[in-house]
Amino acid sequence: MQAGERLHLIGSIPLASSEEVFRTLSKELGAYFGRIPDGETGERSRWVYFQGQKLRAHPDMEIDPTVPLYPFVQWDGKVVREIAQVRFKPGVDPDKVAFDTGYDKAAAASYEVFTRLRDAGAIAKGTRFQVSLPTPHSSGYLYVSGPARQAYFRVYERALLTALANIVKAIPAADLAIQWDVCQEVLAFEGYFKDRPADYKKQTFDMLGRLGDAVPAAVEMGYHLCYGSPADEHLVQPKDSAVLVEMMEGIAAATTRSIDFFHIPVPKERTDEAFYAPLEKWKRPVGTKLYLGLLHHDDETGDRTRVAVAKKFLSDFGLSAECGWGRTEPGRLPGLLKGHRAAAEAF
Repeated sequence: MQAGERLHLIGSIPLASSEEVFRTLSKELGAYFGRIPDGETGERSRWVYFQGQKLRAHPDMEIDPTVPLYPFVQWDGKVVREIAQVRFKPGVDPDKVAFDTGYDKAAAASYEVFTRLRDAGAIAKGTRFQVSLPTPHSSGYLYVSGPARQAYFRVYERALLTALANIVKAIPAADLAIQWDVCQEVLAFEGYFKDRPADYKKQTFDMLGRLGDAVPAAVEMGYHLCYGSPADEHLVQPKDSAVLVEMMEGIAAATTRSIDFFHIPVPKERTDEAFYAPLEKWKRPVGTKLYLGLLHHDDETGDRTRVAVAKKFLSDFGLSAECGWGRTEPGRLPGLLKGHRAAAEAF
């Protein structure tokens, strides 16, 4: 890849404001990326946690007393937290429920900062403003009880598409990149959710296809596939990249518009060829960039090893971290920046 395309940043950064994020990333890594996120600061710093808060406060929702607390479990069996899941109140018609995600308002506010800094030269001209959005499954699988989940998916997808429409109306297409954050779907494919529906694959691809098709062609668009990182640990440790390849191919088949990029995670310990081997047979869509999330904190030697092994199976890819940085220890940020810069310079 060209220098300005070598790095991809997932979205969240452990800094206090979008301005601090824009200035820091541009100064440290600006020569190596073509899109910049706002860091998902404030209430978005814990990804969709604030969506759960909105659901519990929604006048049409209530805690479902018929289901136990949902244990949110890491790969090693550690319970990160237990979640009280919600349902629609009795008598509520889900198709008449309105839900404000807040993502459009956050994007509009950050875009004002982005344009001011770009006009002042702090952000390179030609850089796109990246807005990372969750899917209906992201909050649905975590915060909504099983009996209410299918109806909720419809409600949230409608709300999300409304937010997207507001974003593309407020931000010129040439300035915008949309990234769909695909986490719960990956976990479902890996068998994490025991109550996944029988048609979960079709449901997933149809939904991700609709979301992709809603993004105008002139807006850059990609999908970030994820195994979660609530405590800097995966929720599932993948056997290899086969599930990720299956999902990338399924998403591409379901989406009628072009996909500009995919991002997939690579666990730190995976320096073995077995993890990367399925990527050799990936049916890459024409014009689609792939970013491998193989850059890890304070592990430049490991980064170089993972890049070298990946090159045995892929001739063209960019570099990224496994996931967003927002939930990592803030003191790691300088090391992450240094590692990304070193990898981009050497790549």
